[in-house]
Amino acid sequence: MASDASHHGASGPKSLLTRAREMSLPLILGVFVALAAANLVPDVYHGIVHWKLFGDFAIFGHKVDFHFLINDIFMVFFFGVAAKEITQATLPGGSLNPFRKALNPLFATLGGVAGPVLFFFAVLHMLYGSGTFGTNAEGQLYPLAQVSRGWGIPTATDIALAWLVARAVFGAGHPAINFLLLLAVVDDAIGLVIIAIFYGDPLHPAHPTWLLLALGGMAVAYGLRRMSVRSWVPYIALGGPLAWSGLLLANMHPALALVFIVPFLPAAKPAGIGEPIGATPAPAGHGAHGSPLDDFEHQLKAFVDYGLFFFAFANAGVEFASMGPMTWLILGSLVVGKTIGIGGLALLGAKIGLPLPTGMRTRDAIMAGFVAALGLTVALFVATAAFVDPTLQGQAKMGALFSGFVGLVAVPIARAMGIRPGGK
Repeated sequence: MASDASHHGASGPKSLLTRAREMSLPLILGVFVALAAANLVPDVYHGIVHWKLFGDFAIFGHKVDFHFLINDIFMVFFFGVAAKEITQATLPGGSLNPFRKALNPLFATLGGVAGPVLFFFAVLHMLYGSGTFGTNAEGQLYPLAQVSRGWGIPTATDIALAWLVARAVFGAGHPAINFLLLLAVVDDAIGLVIIAIFYGDPLHPAHPTWLLLALGGMAVAYGLRRMSVRSWVPYIALGGPLAWSGLLLANMHPALALVFIVPFLPAAKPAGIGEPIGATPAPAGHGAHGSPLDDFEHQLKAFVDYGLFFFAFANAGVEFASMGPMTWLILGSLVVGKTIGIGGLALLGAKIGLPLPTGMRTRDAIMAGFVAALGLTVALFVATAAFVDPTLQGQAKMGALFSGFVGLVAVPIARAMGIRPGGK
């Protein structure tokens, strides 16, 4: 007993830091710091976000400022770690294996996109004629075509926060967590495609031919796997830049580059499925670790978890004076559209032969849809691309920020619905 106590005492500070990562505290802190800075010292805040660390250095015509480093490079690793969790869940013994078990969350993803979009346009057309959305800088009503550009914003889900809240709602290891994780990654992938197609820069139109480089990255990763390379580093170092360059040159967001590569990492027998990004691997004998797939997450988890502070800081700086009709339209589209869209299609899928993952119930699917309404930082990301007008963009960003309140009410609502960690 004495040795156990000394062990726990020695690892106390480390355990505290690990717990902070598990609770997404760096991300949450980043949101608050960004809000404080944007409202108290806006010039300083925007100066940091657009700080050109390397002067006029550019990659494929894209200036490399702080915002680019975070959104276009750092987030590659975040999505890579999320892809690891999904990959492991699809292995034998995982909650999404066999593949048929993954069909329901993929089907529900359609509801996670269509539900918010339909709600957005339905409410917009009810309100627009009354002049609710105000006037632009010239004193004229915003054109409907301009206001309607916000439809893509509520399609987003903040993977990190949704993951955190899902663990609090369902308990670690519950199949609803991987259901939500797969749905959120695909949901955000669709969001990035929406940005590329509907919110693209006219000066940089999409060039899908460059996506062949992403296929080249996959071929490299496949070749390394065939050669039985047992380190994750060559896969990421060789295949990753090819996929990243292909997406960027195609004028699609490169954050998903490692989603093309990570599934090729050799894996051991699944263990710890459903752990959050910051979770500490089980000790030897209590789970499968040491494979390239496991090592990839284990060795990058601190970098990714703490780096989410900078992602939130770079994207969450919104002035509180920005609240307006678009704020509530975005918030309503997220909460109502996601809950009904995801929950509805998940249950419809179960009716037509696409069963929910083993262990999930009707109430779990509905709650997963509600948790997916946490658009927050990813919705902020889309809002920046959707609106150029500062008034509309600010209102939309406030709606994205307010979706964070879903995380505060999700647990009590779940308990009222009879959903408890480890409950049947």
